[in-house]
Amino acid sequence: MLLSIQKKGGEIKPTHLMYKANLSHTKMKSYLEELVQKNFIKPLERNQRQYFVLTDRGHDFVQKFRQMKEFEEAFGLD
Repeated sequence: MLLSIQKKGGEIKPTHLMYKANLSHTKMKSYLEELVQKNFIKPLERNQRQYFVLTDRGHDFVQKFRQMKEFEEAFGLD
């Protein structure tokens, strides 16, 4: 989900995220609550529409995740 948000420029509408992450509404809502609680994303309302935005902590997590994937691929661990 965090990667999907980052690919959309760091913010995404909930419906778009649900489709990008291929999740049911119930599962997505549960995951979003956890990500907000852990300060990886934050809700934002603009022009009467809800968005979810990556926080600095969320950006850092995505960066570290990508580094781990690169390490894994470099050593054939994938």
